[in-house]
Amino acid sequence: MQSSNTEQPPNQADTDTGSVPTRARVVVIGGGVIGCSVAYHLAHMGCSDVVLLERDQLTSGTTWHAAGLMVTFGSMSETSTEMRKCTADLYSRLEAETGLATGFKPVGFIELATTPDRLIEFRRVAEFNRYCGVDVREIGARDVGELFPLARVDDVLAGFYVEKDGRVNPVDVTMSLAKGARQLGVTMMQNVSVLDVLTTTGMVPQVKAVRTDRGDIECDVVVNCAGMWARQLGARNGVNIPLQAAEHYYLITEQIAGMSSDLPVIEDPASFGYYREEVGGLMIGLFETKCAPWNVERIPHEFSFGEIVPDWDRMGPYVEQAMSRVPISADAGIRKFFCGPESFTPDLSPVVGEAPEIKNYFVAAGLNSIGILTGGGLGRVIAHWVLNGRPDVDVTGFNIERLHTYQANPEYRRTRTVESLGMVYQSHYPNRSMQTARGAKRSPLHERLVAQNAYFKDVSGWEGADWYAGAGKTPVVSALSWGRESWWPQWQAEHHAARNGVILMDMSFMSKFVVSGRDSGTFLNRLSTADVDGAVGTLVYTQWLNEFGRLEADLTVTKLAADRFWIVATDTAHRHVEAWMRRHIGDAEHVHVSDHTSGFAQLNVQGPRSRELLRSVTSVDISNEAFPFRAAREIDVGFARALCVRITYLGELGFELYIPAEQAIHVYDLLVEAGVGFGLRHAGLKALASLRMEKSYRDYGHDIDNTDALDDVGLGFTANLGKPDGFIGREALVKRRAERAAGTTLAQYSKLAQALVLDPEPLLFHGEVVRRDGRSAGYTRACSYGHTLGGAVGLVMINADEPVTQAYLDSGAWDIDVAGTRWPIRLSLRPMYDPTNLKIQA
Repeated sequence: MQSSNTEQPPNQADTDTGSVPTRARVVVIGGGVIGCSVAYHLAHMGCSDVVLLERDQLTSGTTWHAAGLMVTFGSMSETSTEMRKCTADLYSRLEAETGLATGFKPVGFIELATTPDRLIEFRRVAEFNRYCGVDVREIGARDVGELFPLARVDDVLAGFYVEKDGRVNPVDVTMSLAKGARQLGVTMMQNVSVLDVLTTTGMVPQVKAVRTDRGDIECDVVVNCAGMWARQLGARNGVNIPLQAAEHYYLITEQIAGMSSDLPVIEDPASFGYYREEVGGLMIGLFETKCAPWNVERIPHEFSFGEIVPDWDRMGPYVEQAMSRVPISADAGIRKFFCGPESFTPDLSPVVGEAPEIKNYFVAAGLNSIGILTGGGLGRVIAHWVLNGRPDVDVTGFNIERLHTYQANPEYRRTRTVESLGMVYQSHYPNRSMQTARGAKRSPLHERLVAQNAYFKDVSGWEGADWYAGAGKTPVVSALSWGRESWWPQWQAEHHAARNGVILMDMSFMSKFVVSGRDSGTFLNRLSTADVDGAVGTLVYTQWLNEFGRLEADLTVTKLAADRFWIVATDTAHRHVEAWMRRHIGDAEHVHVSDHTSGFAQLNVQGPRSRELLRSVTSVDISNEAFPFRAAREIDVGFARALCVRITYLGELGFELYIPAEQAIHVYDLLVEAGVGFGLRHAGLKALASLRMEKSYRDYGHDIDNTDALDDVGLGFTANLGKPDGFIGREALVKRRAERAAGTTLAQYSKLAQALVLDPEPLLFHGEVVRRDGRSAGYTRACSYGHTLGGAVGLVMINADEPVTQAYLDSGAWDIDVAGTRWPIRLSLRPMYDPTNLKIQA
């Protein structure tokens, strides 16, 4: 939600001169709101040995023309909502600290719902935001009209009003942050160009200095806050930051009678606009459905306080639609139609965190037009991460490690950005998948799945089969919805086929690594909570923790030989898992990590009849006695060899086949041909989600994250405290258990539990608030529909002031809020489906 609130750049008279310091603990690159916030928070946390470098003047680039909305409403991410709240609090008190006004004016904010689907969406958001402490209330069309008399409200179904939200002046905010940082000893330098970041050599390079046009600064940490230049700056060191600038518009009318600076800010995504007073006129900011990328090849270094020539022909229809919300604006003259660049990312989430390529190289960029309203909170998150070695909030959704190098390709950025900016004001349906820049990564089996009428969605860039339309049917989504969509019967049938027969599922997008070398066993055991260096031919499910005892990865380790291991993690954890391994290899350790993700297809054969099917295509004995649960063997399938692991993520007897890509089609064809006699059905990712959710299996980055402790998420059973050399995080785990046993920990207790809605009608997606005896007790982290259990099912982190036991869950009255309606639920710490694992060990 950014556009301009000023037609003039900030005062440029105060230009720093002279050489740069020769040494600093942290160098922050970029003097926009994000860079200044990072420097400010570093200083407030006790680190004033900071140099901030700005290539031109503070606020140049995009900050100076931001709209200055300060809105806490709107996100279904607890991290993002907390960052917004932190930002609003900071802006409201910063003037008292620095003597410089921020322009914070809590005039109120109203989000308009004008269609039934928008009403459902915003009711869901409102309940989640209230859980997070945002004082939002639903109001009627008449209330909207009274608060903003110039707005047309005849089609408004509801407004969502936050009285204390409002607006700030982006330039004033940035200057106040900069002054606050200076007061605590931070060096702020303007007109200094960063030429390069100097690093050490080795397997994982480390920051050692910043080279500028005024000399080198030796440093321990660099924070790249260069905004739309961040990608180009990162590329000099091979750091992948796939963001792209795009045209972003606002207009300001001439003065309008009745327009007051005390009117609330209004946002109407159905009309593509947000609205606020500006110098007696009306500012209308625009988010069109299809945008125009700007300077894909290279953002000009000299572009600082410039404007882009507006494209009236393209934007005219959007302007007309936006003006219709405040009809008098169409009769007022247009004082300014402004176009300036804003940077956007492939998935509309920011790029934040320590780069996997270089140790102590941090990035905070790609804010997707919410830099002002999250800037204060994001600066605090980065400062904490830099100084304490880990984030203290869930960062799995916007960690830089989720992104891949091909996403920085010019054609990818040019194509995807058109859609990503347009997504800002689209309805955020739970089953929506990005449609542009598709086909970049395909399984070796892709064309075979096309022939099976698969409907594909974007899975970390891969084409993942979501569900299958069936023979002779075209896989088309007729309309996105918050209810049961057209493919529901197909999903249900695939789910039941896995529970009662046998299914084939392509999971080739999973991250796959080989770790080899003399010390590979001891190395992996040091990383893993479980003992992964046991018998050859055995798979072990394990977690990786950091030294603070918090989760870093959720994966399986299969020992193929004394010095060779097969690692499998989720698609979203690909780069994180690889970086974590490389950063923990000791100088004297003989360990090699190689990425085999693209070299192997993964076919999952799952269900009660999976053994029968697999037995028909191999000569290897796969009986329960010869091939027990978690066994791993290389088997023959026709002319091919495949690594076969008896494991499941669905809660049934099952096997995973890892097949060299060149033999994948051969194996697939044999399985499909043989499967005719066993009722084989193809199943997609919708079935994967519902099956694993019934079994209460965890998924890192969705229902467990980097803030979680092992025991709180029910994974304490993976910890082998008796391993001779221990594991990373062991001491923190042992200490926490001792404190809990002695009752000396904080009053708050947490436990991840499975929730089942007792009525079969409502659907869960994410963020639904759970209550015990009328009091909020948590929210769903991930959900699906339990076709076997007979209702919507999800995983909820329950928070209480006493230990969360099954007896605690069985007491009290529990319900869940779904778009404003409360439904009774049942909670369990054990899987509701096959709690004793009889099926998977059959």
